[in-house]
Formats: sequence, structure tokens, C-alpha cells
Amino acid sequence: MSVRGALFLDRDGTMINEAHYLNDPDRVHLLPGTLSAITRANAAGVPVVVVTNQSGIGRGIISLNQYHSVASRLDALLQAGGACLDATYYADDLPGNETEHSRRKPGMGMYREAAAELGLDLAKSAYIGDKWRDVQPATTAGGLGILIPNSHTEPADIERAMLVAHTAADLDQAVAEALVWIRARG
Repeated sequence: MSVRGALFLDRDGTMINEAHYLNDPDRVHLLPGTLSAITRANAAGVPVVVVTNQSGIGRGIISLNQYHSVASRLDALLQAGGACLDATYYADDLPGNETEHSRRKPGMGMYREAAAELGLDLAKSAYIGDKWRDVQPATTAGGLGILIPNSHTEPADIERAMLVAHTAADLDQAVAEALVWIRARG
């Protein structure tokens, strides 16, 4: 398997509507630019990997069946538009004890797992999301971080991203920039 860069995407607030402890697949709606962004990445042959913190599972608020129903709904919406994800990883850890080795973002656990399973180079990858914790792994791995601010993004996250990462208006713009960056790294 060749080692290549990938797009690591946050799910809630980046690809789909932000809904605290989302457990109902009927509440899954793609955000503007999501379908075109993933379709473009698929056409370019760049793996698209979802990495999502799901502490609601660890808290007992969301069952594994509910989580998988929501994930299946996202997959179905993407497939209906001709797009697909290469993999999805979730961390059900509770917040508070994150380290670089944690699965919970900004820890690198889910990213390292994806890299090993899919043959990915973390330094040639882009890390995209609506919170600093989604973008911060880029600084650890040497990749490209892009923040997509929304009404749930803390102002401090935006300020930090403007200093050491990039920002984009939506996922379509972020992925367009990331694909150019990934291609330039071979």
C-alpha cells in the first residue's frame, strides 16, 4: 500500500449540522459545500477520513446503535450524491485527560490508527474542522490545518487558526485548498 496524504474531516459542525449529542439520523443534514468537497476529493483519489469525538457514547447519552445509525445516514446522503468516505473513526472518551496519544482529539490516536490501516502519511495530510481541537493535530503531524468557523466556534480558536493554520468559509473551500496542498507534497 502506498503512503499518501488524506483529508481528515471533523463531522459535526463541519460536514453536517451541529447538534449536541446527535442520536437521531433524521436530524442529519449536510452543510453547504460538503457534497461537492467530498466528490472533488474522491475524483482526485485523495482518501477522506472522518474523525469525530463522541463523548455522548462514553456518557451513556448516545448508544452505539444510535451512533451507527447517524453514521449510516451520513454515508447514505453522501452516496446519493455520488460521494463516499474511505473510513470513519470515533473517540468515545470523556473530555479532560487528552494527551498526544489519546484517541480523543486533539490527541493523535485516531489519526495514527487511520494511517496504519489505510497507508497514510500524516505529514502530507490536511486536518479540517470547526474547532481548534480538529485543526491542532496538523501542528503535531506537520500537516495542513484548516478551521471552518461557525456560530459554535470559539473566538480564541479562530485567532489561533489565523496565526498558525488557515481558515475557510466552508468545507468546499477548505478541501479545494487542501487538495492543492496535498498534490504539491506528492
